[in-house]
Amino acid sequence: DYLDNGNNKMAIQQADKLLKKHKDLHCAKVLKAIGLQRTGKQDEAYALAQEVAALEPTDDNSLQALTILYREMHRPELVTKLYEAAVKKVPNSEEYHSHLFMAYARVGEYKKMQQAGMALYKIVPKNPYYFWSVMSLIMQSISAQDENLSKTMFLPLAERMVEKMVKEDKIEAEAEVELYYMILERLEKYKEALDVVRGKLGEKLTSELQSRENKCMAMYKKLCRWPECNALSRRLLLKNSDDWQFYITYFDSVFQLIDQSWTPTPEEEHSLEGEVHYSIEQAVKFIEERITEESKNARPLRGPYLAKLELIRRLRYRGCNDEYKLGDPEELMFQYFKKFGDKPCCFTDLKVFVDLLPSSQYTKFIRQLLEVIPLSAAAENEIALPADIKALQQHLCVVQLSRLLGIYHAMDKKEKLIVVQELMLRYRHGLEFGKSCLKTELQFSDYYCLLAVHLLLDLWLEGEDTAVWQCLTLLEEGLSHSPSSAQFKLLLIRIYCRLGAFEPVAELYSSLDAKHIQHDTIGYLLTRYAEALGHYTAASQSCNFALRFFHSNQKDTSEYIIQAYKYGAFEKIPEFIAFRNRLNSSLHFAQVRTERMLLDLLLEANISTSLEESIKSMSLSPEEDDIPWKDLRDNRDLTVLFNWDPKDRDISEEHRKLSLEEETMWLRIRSLTLRLVSGLPTLSHTIQPKNSEKTAENGVSSKIDTIRSLLQQLEAAVDSGKKFLEQKIQYPVLGPPPTRMAGFFSNGSCQCQTSLFYLVSDIYELDTNGLEDSAEIQERLGNSFKSLVERLTDLFNKCKGDLIEVRDGTLKTHPNLLENLVFFVETISIALWVSSYCDSVLRPFKSNLQKKKKKKKESSVAMPPVFTHFLDYVTELQTLTSNVIDHIKGLELILTALKLEELSLKDTLLLQEEKKFTKTVQGKVQSSYHHSVQEIGELLKKRLDTIKKLKI
Repeated sequence: DYLDNGNNKMAIQQADKLLKKHKDLHCAKVLKAIGLQRTGKQDEAYALAQEVAALEPTDDNSLQALTILYREMHRPELVTKLYEAAVKKVPNSEEYHSHLFMAYARVGEYKKMQQAGMALYKIVPKNPYYFWSVMSLIMQSISAQDENLSKTMFLPLAERMVEKMVKEDKIEAEAEVELYYMILERLEKYKEALDVVRGKLGEKLTSELQSRENKCMAMYKKLCRWPECNALSRRLLLKNSDDWQFYITYFDSVFQLIDQSWTPTPEEEHSLEGEVHYSIEQAVKFIEERITEESKNARPLRGPYLAKLELIRRLRYRGCNDEYKLGDPEELMFQYFKKFGDKPCCFTDLKVFVDLLPSSQYTKFIRQLLEVIPLSAAAENEIALPADIKALQQHLCVVQLSRLLGIYHAMDKKEKLIVVQELMLRYRHGLEFGKSCLKTELQFSDYYCLLAVHLLLDLWLEGEDTAVWQCLTLLEEGLSHSPSSAQFKLLLIRIYCRLGAFEPVAELYSSLDAKHIQHDTIGYLLTRYAEALGHYTAASQSCNFALRFFHSNQKDTSEYIIQAYKYGAFEKIPEFIAFRNRLNSSLHFAQVRTERMLLDLLLEANISTSLEESIKSMSLSPEEDDIPWKDLRDNRDLTVLFNWDPKDRDISEEHRKLSLEEETMWLRIRSLTLRLVSGLPTLSHTIQPKNSEKTAENGVSSKIDTIRSLLQQLEAAVDSGKKFLEQKIQYPVLGPPPTRMAGFFSNGSCQCQTSLFYLVSDIYELDTNGLEDSAEIQERLGNSFKSLVERLTDLFNKCKGDLIEVRDGTLKTHPNLLENLVFFVETISIALWVSSYCDSVLRPFKSNLQKKKKKKKESSVAMPPVFTHFLDYVTELQTLTSNVIDHIKGLELILTALKLEELSLKDTLLLQEEKKFTKTVQGKVQSSYHHSVQEIGELLKKRLDTIKKLKI
């Protein structure tokens, strides 16, 4: 009970009391171990657990408790050992055998699962156990590296095992038929699979609607049996003329049959599935009949009308539309709008077919739609407004179509602003219909507000600075009426981030309440900007959120797999495994892992712990690269923001490809930087030059080779990054956000960081050659120190300027200065870690020289120039850092003193309501900048303290 309530200390005390009385009570020991594990004493917990496990317990309580403990330790492989021992001792226990099977399933030991399944079946001949074994064979075939092996060994064996049960008439459950079908499909025995589904066994397929028909259809397609495809889809459409997937199959098969000039033979039936349509005339007639049937229906169905448009599109594509008199697409879409215009799905339905309209007809088409909407104006010059929700939905549909057809894009600035005002007027009017909405429901007129924001975003991109503030104002207003609207929140997140204000974003994102997989699909919106804008604490939290999801996914997926075995949902098992692999090779996962470690080093290394300890606690090693470069998967959802842009302005496949390429390049640069930093502590073993033959033995010279090879890789990655940026790619404003790579190159951080790592190589050389005959190296070091300080000063100059300035009554922000400051802090930190390494090399040399001085009692022992170079360099670093801290203090003062409310907003057309939200928005941006500057300043102060300690 104590453990369940999270009172772990009491649980340990209670267990100790029990153990005093009963020394050998295994279960008490394990429960104590669970308490220890949960209070962070992993080693003690493990030692206790091993004590019990070594005794190979067979009582259920101890076994269950150990299983819980090992799971919490993320050591599922230890559970298998437990039950292997238990099964040996109690060979006839059904329970232990099934636990052993599940333990193997957790670690993916498919061969052992197969054996455990059969062993179980021998003890207790139940069908599920037999089929567990069969499924394990399929899993061996899926995971086998050798395609040939899976097709010649694992799958045929699985097939034979199932056939044996079929022959003995022992097939009982639907899951067993599903499994048989799965094996045949993977063996590409489509004919046999079809026979199974159509035969007596197929009658068991009842849990899903049309499960049998769908499987038949899949096999007909694989076998290219188009007559059957056609007849079956025709039959299913007669039953339900609204099922879109069957219209697609119906059209596909009709045109396949036409291309093959197929005709039925006179004496037989058309096909196994009945009558076949094999000409365009028949298809046209069939669709017309569906529409006639539909008109008799009490509930209107969209399928038949959309099918007609789909048929026109296909005929047009084949260049034979005119002769079939199917009607004019424009007229058909107009009729469709009259019938379904008040449904929110009307826009998405028509969106697919707008390319059937000639561009010259767009305006006429929109005008025609507007004429049939019942709108009424109160006075002559006022805007005509809808009287009910139906009319509002119809009007909204037309506005969305206008945006999609590019009508708004063609307007000039003045016209766009008039449309924005009209849309907002309609939005506010529409709020009347949603007065009774709950907090969690969206307002009916939200899309008006979103469309107005999209128009303002167009103006912002065209160079209109005030537009972006108005965007934020309208979105904040929208959010106040629809507090659970994800679209408002996502747009606000994107725009605040573009302005460099991260503070409001963290709150918005957490209110989205992202669940499970969304941490991977939309998490990038948060992690891309948190650290880049100087919000280090928030960055740590957002990385932790994401990583927690990825790590727990490992554990969770094995639970799903076990449940799938228990309930016979075999076809789901390969899906779960594919899901797990997809998450393990997620680009976002790799990025967050790398950035999290760099961030930890930035915040802690040489501040609260030494660099060496920090790297050790992360188990980082410069030799190891744990990123699956070849399999990286881009799981980001780049279409999560609603968009009504025409195709040429929307995010394209090309954009996705380029964005993935850019993200991967940036990840490579970051990952190599991290590995180079992690290599620094491995070099700090000073080597006496006399032992130079031995250097390879103590492993240090191989470490410098690792660093030099990583440095070459970094140079190559930087080169390809620069080449990539030469393309000057512009993603759509709501498309993927660009990486930080462009800033990294343009502000000079890149050159600084690479030259710092080259410095490491030079100092190592000095270390191995000694001070006597290294005048050339020392001179080279002196020059490196000088040019580094110059580069760092240049980088600082790129950080100068005001973050917010007021120009002609409008606000202008410079978020790039914030990003440059963040890069400066990172580069200074790397400079410090490298300087600490220099310090560790030069210090012993200096003390040796001083000893010599004392021995010879003469003051003429010349100090090599490298010491002076280094001391000058450290002093200059100190001065530079102090200057940056002063600059940051100045920024803080300006931000505190800036009175934004006194800004006379040029646009006096703003309503009182809007002014209130504008104030809020500007306040949020100002506060966020202030927060960023504070966090950056704090971190730099800590770094300055570290520099002061660098005295050889």
